[in-house]
Amino acid sequence: MSRALGRVARLSVLTNTRWTPCCNPGWTVTPNRTAVCTQSGAILPKPNKQTPFGLVRIALVVVPFLYVGTQISKNFAALLEEHDIFVPEDDDDDD
Repeated sequence: MSRALGRVARLSVLTNTRWTPCCNPGWTVTPNRTAVCTQSGAILPKPNKQTPFGLVRIALVVVPFLYVGTQISKNFAALLEEHDIFVPEDDDDDD
C-alpha cells in the first residue's frame, strides 16, 4: 500500500499537478507546484499569484470589527459602572 502511495506522490511531483481521481466529472486537476528547484539545481522563479486589493480587503474586515469591539467594550464598561460592579475609587492622595 505504501509503495503505491509513494508512486502516486512521485507522479504528482513530476507532473506538478495535484492528484485527483478523474472518474467524477465534477472534479478537475488543478495545477499545484511543489518543486522549488530544477533537476540541475537552479531555483525556479517565484509564482506570480497576487491577491488583488489585498490591503483594501484587510481594511474592510479589520476596521468594522475593531469599531464593533470598541462599542461593545464601551457599553459593557458603562453597564458595570452603572451597577456599581466595577467603579474606580476616588482616593485623594494629596497628603
